[in-house]
Amino acid sequence: MKDLSVVITVLNERENIQPLLEAIRKALGTLNYEVVFVDDGSSDGTQKEIRKYADERITLVELRRNYGQSTAMTAGIEHSTGRYVALLDGDLQNDPSDIPMMLEKLIDEDWDVVAGNRKNRQDGVFLRKVPSKIANNIIRRMTGVYIKDYGCTLKVFKREIAEDLGIYGELHRFIPVLAKLQGANITQVDVKHHARIHGQSKYGLNRTFKVMADLMTMVFFRKYIQNPMHLFGTIGFISFGLGVLINFYLLILKVLGNDIGGKPLLILGLILLLGGIQLITIGIIAEISIRNYFEGTNRKTYQVRRIFNGQEETLE
Repeated sequence: MKDLSVVITVLNERENIQPLLEAIRKALGTLNYEVVFVDDGSSDGTQKEIRKYADERITLVELRRNYGQSTAMTAGIEHSTGRYVALLDGDLQNDPSDIPMMLEKLIDEDWDVVAGNRKNRQDGVFLRKVPSKIANNIIRRMTGVYIKDYGCTLKVFKREIAEDLGIYGELHRFIPVLAKLQGANITQVDVKHHARIHGQSKYGLNRTFKVMADLMTMVFFRKYIQNPMHLFGTIGFISFGLGVLINFYLLILKVLGNDIGGKPLLILGLILLLGGIQLITIGIIAEISIRNYFEGTNRKTYQVRRIFNGQEETLE
């Protein structure tokens, strides 16, 4: 069993593979480690580049298609063997030289998770830094998990925490929240960050709505998973109270001889009340069902094409 597994998800990062592996070998040379690459449907020859520079420490897990970063992370963790697990981006913006420091802090101070905080972030101000800062602030306030930089992939975990994260969909940004749901002790350290040299960023403003939708899920799991009646009961009583007030008002109008059948208040109230409650309830129940489906039955959220271990290839 390895001491450390470095899990790296990649999508069209061919030009970054060689310098990334050189940086990892330089930074982790004295450790008993393995590197698990998960290729998330690359079309630029990333898989060939990994095979070209692979040694006995390298495992390549090729997924059959693009499933997304969260699912690729899950696949990497499940195919790793280390006592500790580090997550690392494949675009050279994270620096592998920070991993030994984070691992030492995890072990010596007995943390469950050590998260990276990109101190001097080398990204565009308006398209990356500002939206990320706003998103981090909203997530902290709504979840109560006070991590400075939710967008930094570089994190080190104890294996039992990493295995039970339950990452799926687009939840990789909320890994600290998922870990906290397990009762994990989390700390953060400043880490280096580099500008992207090769390839193109896979992130953009179009993911804003996905993040906000996932945030609602995280708030629910963080605050109401053990007592869902606290949420649904509150909404129910408020809705019931508003319904009583509206109906009482309309009843008075009816007693006074007014026609209430075509009142916009009646129609709008019913649409907003019933439609809103149904949408929120169905959305959350669907999230719980999906979570139970994949975790309760141990079903995989991905399919592997093949696995390459150093010089040996196996099929799944």
